[in-house]
Amino acid sequence: MKARFIALITGAVMGSSVLSAQSNDCATMAALAYDDAKAKNYEAAYEPLMKVREECPKYSLATFQYGERALEYKIENAEGEEKNQYIEELIGLWEERLELFPGKTSKGKVYSDIAQLRFDNKLGTVEDRYNAFDKAYTEDRENFKSPKGLYAYFQLMVDMQDEGERELQDVFDNYDKVMQKIEEEENDAAEKLAPLLKKQEDGEDLTAKEKKQISNAEINLNNYNSVKNALNAKLGARADCDNLIPLYKKDFDAKKSDVDWLQNANARLSAKDCTEDPLFFQVSEALHQLEPSANSAYSLGQLAEADGDRTKALEYYNEAAELEEDPNDQARIYYRIASNYKERGSFSQARNFYRKAISSKPSLGNAYLQIANMIAQSANDCGENSFDKRAVYWLAADYAARAARVDPSISSNANETATAYRGRAPQKSDVFQQGRSSGEAIQIGCWIGETVRIPQM
Repeated sequence: MKARFIALITGAVMGSSVLSAQSNDCATMAALAYDDAKAKNYEAAYEPLMKVREECPKYSLATFQYGERALEYKIENAEGEEKNQYIEELIGLWEERLELFPGKTSKGKVYSDIAQLRFDNKLGTVEDRYNAFDKAYTEDRENFKSPKGLYAYFQLMVDMQDEGERELQDVFDNYDKVMQKIEEEENDAAEKLAPLLKKQEDGEDLTAKEKKQISNAEINLNNYNSVKNALNAKLGARADCDNLIPLYKKDFDAKKSDVDWLQNANARLSAKDCTEDPLFFQVSEALHQLEPSANSAYSLGQLAEADGDRTKALEYYNEAAELEEDPNDQARIYYRIASNYKERGSFSQARNFYRKAISSKPSLGNAYLQIANMIAQSANDCGENSFDKRAVYWLAADYAARAARVDPSISSNANETATAYRGRAPQKSDVFQQGRSSGEAIQIGCWIGETVRIPQM
């Protein structure tokens, strides 16, 4: 019995020693491999890294991080079949990292990176490449954020439709979900940007981290704006009324009791302003009778507005805004309501609805720009003296500048507008002559009711 106990103790000690030795071996191998990788000597680092990955896969996440860089180097410097082998090896490395380190790895990013690699190197059929992106979207939509990947996801659908492998409706469906994802990312970036811009506009000092956050948010907004433009260009004539009306007209009688179909047709016809054809009224009326919704109410508002009944149109638009759950579509409705009030000269009401639009969609730069224009138009009516009246233009310029920062698609026009308004505001000599100073607050009256500070000059 004693001999058996001693054997068990001896075995445990020896087992512990073996594990310790294995751990030391992994640490030694990894240290040597990591040193070469840190020095960016990926040619030398490649084989040691792959050995660590094979023999000690769970040793450290760094093995996969450095291994990715080494394989990207190999891919860049290889051709033909050898290059394809390294590509497949990199895909395997990403998948293995996801399996071994799931808590430190984004599934959506891994799948989109794999899809992008196959797309860039034309591996597999068009459908294979599309399915790779679709996997990223369906399995981890939240983390499928790559602007380049989102565009490729849509482009591949268009390519399949061009080859007769998909219907036009499939293209529209894919466009809608990709565009919705992009707008969500834009709103997230703009929402993070807004308090930092306010802090900057108020003359407060920004930390290095905050400056970096502003830079990153603006880069993201520019990238997503470029993708939106590319998506619309790719969709092209497929989405014009000449294609949409025949597409939906041929199915209307069979689908006029199908709420999902009516919602889709209504949204697409409304978005493209295909509202003059009788089909639009048929679709809108049928949808509102079956299931009153934001889309059907909005469409009936469009029809009332076209008939010149602006009061009835606003009733429908407000109903649509209350029913709408999607923030981007809600912003579109609020913006239209605001524009109606603006055209009537009801600037205070218009601003209220432009602000509601911004609240729903923080990246809606045009709403900021419209507020800027209304403020500028009211300069002569909203100040007690000449200096204060001209000071209104500083506030208008601030709104226009904000429009440029949150929405790159209008940045050129918005920045030009901001510059023009600053040119109408008091200049340095005016501030001096009035005995005013930078940072001094000026309360603006009438419908505006805001405070603007004299900028640093």
